[in-house]
Amino acid sequence: MAAQSGLLAEVTRGGRVESHHLGRAVVVDADGGVVWSCGDVDAAVFPRSTVKSLLAIELVESGAADRLGLSSDALALACASHGGEKAHAEMAATMLASVGRDVGSLECGTHWPTYEPAGRALAAAHQNACPLHNNCSGKHAGMVCLSCDQGVDPTGYIDPSHEIQRRVTDVLASMMDTPHDDSNRGMDGCSMPTYAVPLKALAKGFARFGAGTGLSEGRFRAATRLREAVAANPFMVAGTGRYDTKIMDRFGTRAFVKMGAEGVMIASLPELGLGLAIKTDDGANRAAEVAMSALLRRFGGETLCADAADRDILDTTSVQTLRNWNGFTVGEIRSALPL
Repeated sequence: MAAQSGLLAEVTRGGRVESHHLGRAVVVDADGGVVWSCGDVDAAVFPRSTVKSLLAIELVESGAADRLGLSSDALALACASHGGEKAHAEMAATMLASVGRDVGSLECGTHWPTYEPAGRALAAAHQNACPLHNNCSGKHAGMVCLSCDQGVDPTGYIDPSHEIQRRVTDVLASMMDTPHDDSNRGMDGCSMPTYAVPLKALAKGFARFGAGTGLSEGRFRAATRLREAVAANPFMVAGTGRYDTKIMDRFGTRAFVKMGAEGVMIASLPELGLGLAIKTDDGANRAAEVAMSALLRRFGGETLCADAADRDILDTTSVQTLRNWNGFTVGEIRSALPL
């Protein structure tokens, strides 16, 4: 039986609702208590790229990041689903060079930059895309760096049985207090494992990522450092025009936000000790964006609505104007959450 869903967003045209996006959403505190929910939040979802920052914790907590001299923008890239812009690809290459490796060590596969101007620039220069342009190259470069620092051959680091893969998976299980094993494992687009977990467990993991509840001192320091790195380098975590970058460029360390594939999105509000998670039934990222902004507006309080500019970015991203190819306004996509 499919998980119970609620209405997350609606799309209008000519003053009428043309389409609906259904899904689930939840806000939890750092102890896992549900503050608010919509739909069946006990049903499992694949977190996909939302958990990249949790996978990067071991890179920092182990001391590898310091020993290798990884910069804050490198740490931000390790948490990223980037658009394959020049700065993203160059930083991934720099991370690999810190351990004497190159693009040949990446096992994420190749796709053209998701940021279209970057892809067109490559084509115009008669160059081909490579794994550095993969939106997950920062995460993979971080895995290679961690392997080499720990004296482990990085070959096959995407395999669930690889020592480094087991270590970062243990962090996921600990942060979310839910098993990560053969029973709930799938494969992500970049070939690393992804584990189906209850939506409220995913939100709990990010409440703890921000508040530090239940974490050792060293792990909380690592989580804090990663949040600060992303806040200082929001471009590296997504890129030009992207929702994650726009939100974190405005809010800095007040809000950590991360989109994943198939309409999964999370947020961490450290000062409030809250974690948020959304999953759209149809996998539409556009619906997850407007729903997340509505949740941030509702539960962020004075922390995220300190001034008019704060309120404006949440208002304009929770109701997004739709235009046709001539630039005419034809409708909007807006949150429909019962807040």
